[in-house]
Parts: sequence; C-alpha cells; structure tokens
Amino acid sequence: NVAGFSRSRPVKKPLPEHLPRERVVVPGPVSCQCCGGDRLRKLGEDITETLEVVPRQWKVIQTVREKFTCRDCEKISQAPAPFHAIPRGWAGPNLLAMILFDKFGQHLPLNRQVERFEREGVPLSLSTVADSIGACCAVLAPLLKRIEAHTFAAERLHGDDTTVPVLAAGKTDIARSWVYARDDRPFGGTAAPSAMFYYSRDRAGEHPQAHLAGYSGILQADAYGGYTKLYLPDRRPGP
Repeated sequence: NVAGFSRSRPVKKPLPEHLPRERVVVPGPVSCQCCGGDRLRKLGEDITETLEVVPRQWKVIQTVREKFTCRDCEKISQAPAPFHAIPRGWAGPNLLAMILFDKFGQHLPLNRQVERFEREGVPLSLSTVADSIGACCAVLAPLLKRIEAHTFAAERLHGDDTTVPVLAAGKTDIARSWVYARDDRPFGGTAAPSAMFYYSRDRAGEHPQAHLAGYSGILQADAYGGYTKLYLPDRRPGP
C-alpha cells in the first residue's frame, strides 16, 4: 500500500519589517452595494503588502567654492577644494563603492557595468571606470594593511585556496585565489573576524610561503604540499 500524500499549503513569509511602508488607500464605496443607502461606517480594513523597488537615480552634485576679494588689499580668498578619492573627483564615494562591490563582490565585469550605466543615460568610458578602480585601490591601501595586520595577529588561521578562471588571449587560464581567515569566536575570543585574499597565476608553494612568511601561529588547512616548508624546524619565525 502506498501511503497517502497531502500537499502542504505554501506559507507566505512576511516582508521585512525594517522596510518603509507606503500606504495606498483605495477609495471605498460611497453607497451600500446592497440597498443603495449612504449611511456607511468604516468597519476595518484589509492590507495587501507588495514588495517594490525604487529604480536607481543618478544625480550630479555641484560643490560651489565662492571667491571673495578683499576691498583693502585686493587679495582673493577661496575655501580649499574638498577631498576626493580619485583625481578631479568625477565620481562620488557612493558610486565608487558601488562599482567596486559589483566588480569584486558580485563578479560583474566593468564592461557590463558600463553598458548598464549607458542604458540608464550615463555614458562612461571603460578606461575611465578602470582608472577609478586603480585610484581607489591606492586610497584603500592603508586600510588593507590594517586588515592584514589584524588577520595575521591571530593565534590560529584557517587557510585555503580555490581556482579562478582568468580570461586570456584566445583561451581561459586557471589562476588561484588564496584566503586566510581569522575567527576566534568559537574559542571565546572577542576580536573581530577578518579575512585576507591573495591572487596568483599558479599554485606554486612559494605563494603561501610568502603570504605567511611572518606568521608563527596555528594554520588549519588541507594537506597541500605547498604548506610543507612552513613547518620546517629551522624556519624563522618558527612554526
């Protein structure tokens, strides 16, 4: 005998409470749909929630620096130019953060980003956007060093690597992405978790040896032979 099957009814999850709500009230009837009377009193209401998104809106911020001249000595004075992460400041910090996250967090190539910008009425050259990423990397370099120092200050690290397809002339090469993560929370630590990523074109053992050249804690990783020299007794700093 085959046991009976009863399909469970789908349960609709509530929409996130932190999202703002916009009330759109449908005008109610002005007369009774049964007898035609106009003595109506509100009894309650039914609410249907529909998730919606506000399309991205572009804008140009004009930073005005007024010039003043002294009536006594005729010297011209002006407020200093504000700081910009990239030369000439053509892109604001929010736009730069979006480009960086889409490129490295969502793996969206720059050419596809540029195509989307143009469809939205903002034509930008691919070279200009690529140059902005290089400028942002230079600005963020001190922060990268702080994250690196915090990560490798841990007593234990979790290490691993994975393949990364890389476009090359007429073919696709396979590169490597190396990650070293710090997370002391399972051991009662209070330090913030962090991770460092490194890139290489191959899986040679010299790469993890260079990444961990100054590290002397516990490394939790697989049995990849490239880690072997890290555990030699004469290594400095010691394993």
